[in-house]
Amino acid sequence: MFATIVIDLNPNLVRVGPLLITWHGVFSVLGILAAARVAQILLKPEGISADRVYDLAVWMVIGGLIGARLLYVWENYQQFVGIWQKILYVNEGGISQWGGIFGGLVGGYLWCWRSRIDYRLVLDVAGPANALGFAIGRIGDIVNGEHHAIDSNLPWAVQYVNEQTLGEPGRTVHPEVAYELVFNVIVFVTAIVTWPLFKRRLPVGVTGLIWLSVYGIGRFALSFLRKDSLVFGLRQAQWASLAMVAVSAVAIAIWMLRASRTAPPGEERVQEPEQATA
Repeated sequence: MFATIVIDLNPNLVRVGPLLITWHGVFSVLGILAAARVAQILLKPEGISADRVYDLAVWMVIGGLIGARLLYVWENYQQFVGIWQKILYVNEGGISQWGGIFGGLVGGYLWCWRSRIDYRLVLDVAGPANALGFAIGRIGDIVNGEHHAIDSNLPWAVQYVNEQTLGEPGRTVHPEVAYELVFNVIVFVTAIVTWPLFKRRLPVGVTGLIWLSVYGIGRFALSFLRKDSLVFGLRQAQWASLAMVAVSAVAIAIWMLRASRTAPPGEERVQEPEQATA
């Protein structure tokens, strides 16, 4: 036991009447706010005001929550059989990050279509913004233990012992969500440091797809430490990761080819004023 990290934390923070506030919910909200702030800073030079970014964030959050919950329910439908009303209890945990990503991107696309703003600008900021938001959100996952990992005897393995935990008491497992937290911090820091260079050298939209793909590759690898159900030999999150990487690769190739045909080699990217101005 001296080589095991024991987590004896109640995942439930406080109950106010019928409303249960959990650490998972608190850090999810903090992650959303952090991602919105990053998007606000990065989109300001594009002429998109802070108010419009917050409007965009609402659309992406709604789309993300719907997508995250629906994918989680689909992956864990046995938990809801006969008690389908629990689908609405998002505050108690139970969301799929890939569902949140795809749902958020759909919500962002709808907002851009409605606002007549180039969707690729949103893709560019989605990479670093989401990485920071995911990192913060994973703190809540570490507390509640709902993402079950495989057994481990490493010195930093964890064991959940609280009677309210969503983990598996008695088992010593990899802190897989903690690995994801560290990975997302690395992605965020690297994306921010390289942001000016990538924005000068790459067509609009490519920067964001690169970092979303990097996240997908990391999530694919780390998912081998999860106990999620297998579908055709891989976990569902891994198939989603492959889909993200494949779609991004095709989009990047198309946009890079178009850019090479319309601008001399080495020329800095120029935004289209009518699309880049809100």
